[in-house]
Amino acid sequence: MPDNKYDNKQLLSIFLMGCLFVIIHGFALIVTTPFQEAGVTPAFEDPEDPVNILIILSIMLIFTAIILLISKFWKKKVIQYIILGAVGYTSFYAFFLPIFTLLFGNFSEWLSLIFALIGGIVLVIALFKYPEWYVIDITGIIVGTSAIVIFGISLGILLVLALLVFLAIYDAISVYKTKHMIDLADTVVDLKLPVLLVIPKVKGYSMIKEKKSLKEKLDEGGERDAFFMGLGDIVMPGILVIAVYVSSPQSFIVALGTMAGTLIGFAILMRFVLSGRPQAGLPLLCGGAILGYLMTSLISYGSLIGISLPF
Repeated sequence: MPDNKYDNKQLLSIFLMGCLFVIIHGFALIVTTPFQEAGVTPAFEDPEDPVNILIILSIMLIFTAIILLISKFWKKKVIQYIILGAVGYTSFYAFFLPIFTLLFGNFSEWLSLIFALIGGIVLVIALFKYPEWYVIDITGIIVGTSAIVIFGISLGILLVLALLVFLAIYDAISVYKTKHMIDLADTVVDLKLPVLLVIPKVKGYSMIKEKKSLKEKLDEGGERDAFFMGLGDIVMPGILVIAVYVSSPQSFIVALGTMAGTLIGFAILMRFVLSGRPQAGLPLLCGGAILGYLMTSLISYGSLIGISLPF
């Protein structure tokens, strides 16, 4: 049995990771309306078109396959360049540009563009030169918020619900059956990529000085010095939060209920995580978000807000 001191560290790490859920989802709620006013456009023209889901799933599966193939048969550094390029573009277009447009839009579009470009470049350089855990977390907050807002305003609630159910099933299969998600996590941890969030368990932890891979530590049965969670585990339920929020002027309380459901799912998930083995996060996180939406909507309005059912 671990000692009480170690238990306290575990609980503190879990609490801090839960805080990141609140920060990213809350930040997304705060910036959604201003970002829309600043010109952030939806990813899809018709939020209710079922083809949108097929496009998203196809991109995700193809991208995952490419990353796994590159890591197995080619140079892993290529993955780093691909991810950093995606981070730079996302942070420039969906985060810094709206912010500087709001600040400088009345003066100069070029000024907004230049500062947004500088912000994206600085972020990529920081990740490339000094990928410490807190740099990765800050980037995760920026990229995660941006992704949540873009997809939250781009998809209708019904499509988001279908997407979350599919991804929850896929996540469970990829972690417990095929286990390729563990290989993917090992690759991104090894390359210090900002597609995960990191909470240290021990004082003085350094992501840069980490020598053993995640898989090696799991095989040895050793304790990890940090708590890792994929950024997608926070982004996916967050998309439902924003989709609910933009669906109706009276939907803020339902969006908060969706957030609360996600946090309850997170708390349950952590009981399994304490076993020390990798866990599929989306089944409980997405399930919690969906239940939070359903219950809050029905209790508050007596109907499913944002959804028009044919019966």
